[in-house]
Order: sequence, then C-alpha cells, then structure tokens
Amino acid sequence: MKVLVVNAGSSSLKYQLIDVDSGEVIAKGLCERIGINGSKLTYKPTGKGTHEFERDMKDHTDAIQMVLDALVDKEIGVVGSMAEIDAVGHRIVHGGEKFSKSAVIDDDMLKEVESLTDLAPLHNPANLMGIRACRAIMPDTPMVAVFDTSFHQSMPPEAFLYGLPYEAYTDLMVRRYGFHGTSHFYVSQRAIAKLDMPAEQTRVITCDLGNGSSIAAVKGGKCIDTSMGLTPLEGVPMGTRCGDMDPAIVTFLMEKLDLDTAGINTYMNKKSGMLGISGVSSDFRDLGDAAQKGNERAELALKTFAYKVKKYIGAYAAALGGVDAIVFTAGVGENDKGVRARILEGLEYLGVDVDFEYNMHAPRGEEVEISKPGSKVKVFVIPTDEEMVIAKDTAKLTAK
Repeated sequence: MKVLVVNAGSSSLKYQLIDVDSGEVIAKGLCERIGINGSKLTYKPTGKGTHEFERDMKDHTDAIQMVLDALVDKEIGVVGSMAEIDAVGHRIVHGGEKFSKSAVIDDDMLKEVESLTDLAPLHNPANLMGIRACRAIMPDTPMVAVFDTSFHQSMPPEAFLYGLPYEAYTDLMVRRYGFHGTSHFYVSQRAIAKLDMPAEQTRVITCDLGNGSSIAAVKGGKCIDTSMGLTPLEGVPMGTRCGDMDPAIVTFLMEKLDLDTAGINTYMNKKSGMLGISGVSSDFRDLGDAAQKGNERAELALKTFAYKVKKYIGAYAAALGGVDAIVFTAGVGENDKGVRARILEGLEYLGVDVDFEYNMHAPRGEEVEISKPGSKVKVFVIPTDEEMVIAKDTAKLTAK
C-alpha cells in the first residue's frame, strides 16, 4: 500500500511517498516559499538523484499539484499514475481532547479541527490548508489525520491540569496537551522492543531534542507526563522559545518593555531560548562552535539547556517510579554528542552508566545504545520516523 505523507506549514510543505508493506520511502521532498516569490520544489525519488524546480506556487493546491506531477513524471516519476497512491496521511499539530488517536478525514472531522484553531493558531490553519489542497486534487483518495497531541492523551488529570480555577479547563480547554507525540510514540516503542522485560512494566523517558524540544514519561507504552503544555512554549528552553518560567514575568516584561500581547508572544517564542541567552544563534551547532572558541554566553546557553533537560529526567524518574531506559532523538538528540554528554553526566544515582567514549564516536543515523552493558538504565539514541508512523496509521484506518 502506497501512502503519501504530507506535513504542511504556512509557506512550506514536506512530503514522503511510502510503501507501507515494505517500509520503503519511494520519494520525498519539500515545497518552499508557497505564496511567496521564489517558490521551489525539491524532489528526491529514491535512486534517481535530487531534482529542483523553481516555479510559482500561489497556494498549497499548486504545491500539491507540483508534487503529484513529479511523482508521475515519465522520466523521474516513481508511480504510473495518481491511482497508485492509495491514501494520504496528514500531520496535524493540535487535536485537543477530541482526538486521542488518528482519524479518517471527512467534513465533520475538519470542522472539529477548525474549532481547535485557538489552541494552535500558527500550525492548525496551515495543516488544514494542506488537507484542503489534497482533497481538491484527489477527491476520491481516502485521507487520515495524525495528531501530535494524541499520544499524550493518556496523561492523568493530575499531570495535565494547571493550578488555575477549574473552569479554565472545563470552559476554555486550558490544560497540558503536549506535542511531538508521534515521535515520542515511535522512539518509546523502539526502546521497549530493546528492553528484556514485559512491555507493560517498562518505564521510558524520551527526549525529543531539537530547535523545539520536549521530554515525555512513558509507562507501559503510554504517556503519563510530558514537558510541553497548552502550547509548545512550555518545557525546557529551546532554540528561540523560553520554556518554563514564573508566569508573573509576562506582565512584568509587558510593563517594563511596553509590549502588547503580540509583542510578548514574539519575545517569548522568537527571541528567547538559546538565541536569547547566547546572543549568538538558535542553532546548537553554532553554539557548540562558539563555546569551543571561548564564548561564555554560548557556553552558558548549552549548560542551561542540559541542566533543564536533566531536571526533567529526574522529575520523570520520580513520576515513573524509576526508569529502565532514556532515549535521545530528533536533530539535537540524535546528532549532538556533546549535548547528550552534558545531560547524562551526573545521572549515575539513577543507575545510568554511560560509555562516554562511545557516545562521542557513535554512528549517526543508526539506533545505538550508548550505555555500558551492565548499566541498570539503558540509554539509546534512536532516529525518529514520524512519517512512518503516519503512513502506518493511515494504511490501517483506510484499509477498513
């Protein structure tokens, strides 16, 4: 079964065509600058090189049409016709409480997703544009929505509630939702498969670390807590996001800096985190280079990030009643060996015995264990594969 996986942003669209039965990625790529001058499609059919097409895309419908044209092209295409694409799977950032699992897309379902726009104003509208574009061009192809928040819907109320009047939850849906759920689900399942114990007894802490970062506590395969909250702003400091802080800081800064709500949102989401602390960059690679050259604020940013992640690991070990495995994934988690080392140093009290030498030379892009053979707590680096999760969910739901 061939599934087209679509992840639409406001001016971009990532895609993969996956053969679910074999697990092969047939083609993948990216549409950039949709609705902006200089639109470009990057198309990578497996075994046929990389192809770039610069052509105006006035909207997401144009972008999807260009993707489909490339997929069926006589010379560089990978399918004979659009009829060979059995289904389309869409990533949606926020499913609120209404979607605890993936769902087949229909008109009623889209109305439900639209009602959640206030919870993810930057993401859900863009995700919906991708869905509508695909439905316009492929009206007879079944489609499925896979939500970033679904995996975290197993959290108990004591984990997802805030200390606000209860009506903030019942009337306004203010609660912890969590994000990166598809990634946390995938890597936790891979870790559970590597542990020599019954799956229902496992206690895993997953660290999805990148420009946006979140940590999750997974007990018996189900999420019981996660660091991101109502929005992806909560948790550890990230590339440009502040993460956890005293809520009173918001009004303090608004008064002192004369900021309105849009201004404070930009301050916390776009100017803070690693960029704000370091004054250098939001990119961890740049921070590592600067720190090595003696930049004290870059070093401070890296220390702050590692410290905050370490605190969450300790907190989640307490919430889980112990820990059997710690997993690192995503851009920083998979590739930044120095950040991993900073986080893992000092966790011996939990039973973590890391092979720090191997960590510094572990191959990239592979599932590896960086803890020593006798370590009570296993430490894994597991590349995430959200697209495969979306493809499999889509195949399962549309096969019915």
